[in-house]
Amino acid sequence: MEKRITATVGTSIFCLGVSEPMSSVYPPSEDSYMLQRHVERLVSGKVLDMGTGSGIQAVTAVLKHEVEHVLAVDINPEAIEAARRRASDAGVLHKMAFKKSDLFEEIDGRFNWIVFNPPYLPYEEGLPDPTWIGGEKGCETIERFLGGARDHLTAGGFILLVYSSETGINGGGCGYNWEVLEEKTLFFERLYCARLSPS
Repeated sequence: MEKRITATVGTSIFCLGVSEPMSSVYPPSEDSYMLQRHVERLVSGKVLDMGTGSGIQAVTAVLKHEVEHVLAVDINPEAIEAARRRASDAGVLHKMAFKKSDLFEEIDGRFNWIVFNPPYLPYEEGLPDPTWIGGEKGCETIERFLGGARDHLTAGGFILLVYSSETGINGGGCGYNWEVLEEKTLFFERLYCARLSPS
């Protein structure tokens, strides 16, 4: 994930080099595009996009002929609206649903694929942005997610997950088989995209 240098002007936070104020919705970045490549290549059937953010993964998935339906989920209502706008612009609202939920709390049903680009960085003073921070160690949100995900996967279902060398997990365990599909070095971390299946 790229570090963004920010400046506060009044009550708005601006990304230096970006003309618009930052919202509370995570904009597509290096990790988003890494995950998107594998969403385009792999997902089919019923798809859950957890932590949908801008909706980039949900819309990428639903545009595939192999995908029947996508549920886009986020705890942030602004993200739900951003994803809905992206889906509307793409003309795919008829194949999508949207739900506000803290991970799986409000989710029913099972899915062939669950896609998650979580907040995965450890807490750092001065960076209290929840779209980046996955907990004190960085892995807490992912651990909570993995604890509930298997109850929402179909038989033979998979998870696509992004994480970082800063996350505090070693890319294994938690009751899943892990296959790293891609990795990329940025200036302060290494990003991973993995496919998981219950073990």
